[in-house]
Amino acid sequence: MGPFATLLLSLFILGNSYIYSQEKKTYKIHTIAFYNLENLFDTENDPNKFDEASPMMELKTNKDLVYKKKVKNMARVIADIGSEVTNNSPAIIGVSEIENRKVLEDLLNDSLLIDKNYGIIHYHSPDARGIDVALLYQKNIFTPISKSSHELKIYDDLTKKRVYTRDQLLVSGELDGDLIHLIVSHWPSRSGGEARSRPKRVAAAKLSKRLIDSLQSNNPYAKIFLMGDLNDNPTDESLKKVLKPKKNKKNVGLKGIYNPYEKYFKNGLGTTAYRDAWSLFDQILITKPLLEKDYSSFQFYKAGIFNKNYLITSMGQYKGYPFRSFSNGGFTNGYSDHFPVFVYVIKEVKN
Repeated sequence: MGPFATLLLSLFILGNSYIYSQEKKTYKIHTIAFYNLENLFDTENDPNKFDEASPMMELKTNKDLVYKKKVKNMARVIADIGSEVTNNSPAIIGVSEIENRKVLEDLLNDSLLIDKNYGIIHYHSPDARGIDVALLYQKNIFTPISKSSHELKIYDDLTKKRVYTRDQLLVSGELDGDLIHLIVSHWPSRSGGEARSRPKRVAAAKLSKRLIDSLQSNNPYAKIFLMGDLNDNPTDESLKKVLKPKKNKKNVGLKGIYNPYEKYFKNGLGTTAYRDAWSLFDQILITKPLLEKDYSSFQFYKAGIFNKNYLITSMGQYKGYPFRSFSNGGFTNGYSDHFPVFVYVIKEVKN
């Protein structure tokens, strides 16, 4: 079945009384997602990367078997995201914590994904851990027009030495004929403490904001998705003071940004857990033109956190946490220490 859904729209208003009428409309619906794949590394030692410290390289035995299982697990999740509604895997998905293009090719050649005919957009980053971001897209749904990688130059506040981190990926293209722009990010971690590392994420937010501003200077009505593991919550400085997204759609002005995940966070939900506290680091932010009521082009419909039961640790000290892949120097047979996030976009199909 294709990515179509019939939604019942309830129309109501008339003084203090409510008149409900149900009008059936057919919409094309796609999922756009982001997933931190938690150290998707191959088993080969890359002399140009510091991959020796990756969990995969630290394994003493069965590296090949673990790698195959890790790839299979990641493919299962990606195939599943949004499928209950769209009957399809994501049209577009940004990913982070991947070592190279090869691991993405192995992922997309899995039996669960190979028929989807995904394309890959990936650049090597100078990141000290050897991890990159990338964009995967179904070729029959999304057509890339331009792509670019944008370096984030940051420095340690004590040593003044360069801190090598992930580039930000910008891709523009047509989603079933509609021009959209996607920024895929993995902002600097909280290593060394949240406060000390905060300026690095503020710098990352400023880079993301410059990319958005540049797109909007060319077209104030640009449809932009900023997605990633931001290593900050929706209420942190990098978002609130730099990107300045709104948590309510009605408050988003022209060239403004909407963050559907702030409400999730304030309701106690998250995408990753640490010391019995949830953080919502993984987010997808969107610009105003995706919030209009004109469904002749794709519009935002709904956002979510993909936290199916099989992605949750079922027992032990970390019961309830995301079921991660690696722990205590070994492979757990799990998935990732982050839940994926996703948004649905819809466009009316005229009969």
